[in-house]
Amino acid sequence: MRPFATISGGLLLAACMLATGASAQTGGSEGLSPTLSAIKNAHTVRLGYRESSPPFSFLDQAGRPIGYSLELCEAIVEEIGVEVDDPNLKIAYVKVTSDDRIDAVLQNKIDLECGSTTANAERAKRVAFSPLMFVAGTKLMVPKTSSVQSLADLKGKTIVVTKGTTNEQAIRAADRKSSLGLNIVVGADHEQSFQMVVDGKADAFATDDILLSSLIVRHKAQDKFRVTGDLLSYDPYGIMFRKGEPQLTAVVERTFRKLGSNHDLVPLYNKWFTARLPTGERLNVPISLQLEEAFKAMDDSASANN
Repeated sequence: MRPFATISGGLLLAACMLATGASAQTGGSEGLSPTLSAIKNAHTVRLGYRESSPPFSFLDQAGRPIGYSLELCEAIVEEIGVEVDDPNLKIAYVKVTSDDRIDAVLQNKIDLECGSTTANAERAKRVAFSPLMFVAGTKLMVPKTSSVQSLADLKGKTIVVTKGTTNEQAIRAADRKSSLGLNIVVGADHEQSFQMVVDGKADAFATDDILLSSLIVRHKAQDKFRVTGDLLSYDPYGIMFRKGEPQLTAVVERTFRKLGSNHDLVPLYNKWFTARLPTGERLNVPISLQLEEAFKAMDDSASANN
């Protein structure tokens, strides 16, 4: 694992990057910003969800979208209702994938993307992100019988990544740097990538550590697969939305500060990462010190400033 100072520096960089993106947004016209105006006219907020990114955004047994990210988005919807003076906004759930989620925001197909999306400088040139909601990093999932302990052990072997992810970029960069001769194959979503290792079509699956652990638990495959290797990337997660609308940015940031000041962020985290999920699994992933500190920084209550 990386030293705390390195991760803390990354958190600071991510916070600065997100804040810079918000301040660089151009001012809107009088009244509501374009997204908020459209929401008010339609009485509906469109939330982009993922089918297989537990516990952030996935489907329950009845096929309904649920998850940590969606619950954060639902809190944002409440705050949007206050902003547009419509407390009865409806929610429309729109399926997105790792490959089309950014385009879904840019092409006005969704208003908020509620998945497991890394907020980085490259993406911040095109879209905006909420304050930090999770920190992950790329690792490897391999069969328990495999001798693989690190990416170097996969030299000349087949590794699967999910299309459109920062993990794909990280693996391709590492392959070039170390001349590993990896056979990199691409899955359409995390479920398909996971299944390729199950079926023996790939020797390892590379994606964010929390997603690997969650998929193993969801498939009750703890006795068959394990997560291994050093962190190959730093991935701060955020809710994604359209860039260039300061009013919408303010609503999103206000939501997180309200949740932080009401001390709702840590309990919400625990609901999805340490308690039993609605689908029956328990991940048992306690909050990291880094994320806990980031949540504390969102607390504007008087007690937090005493």
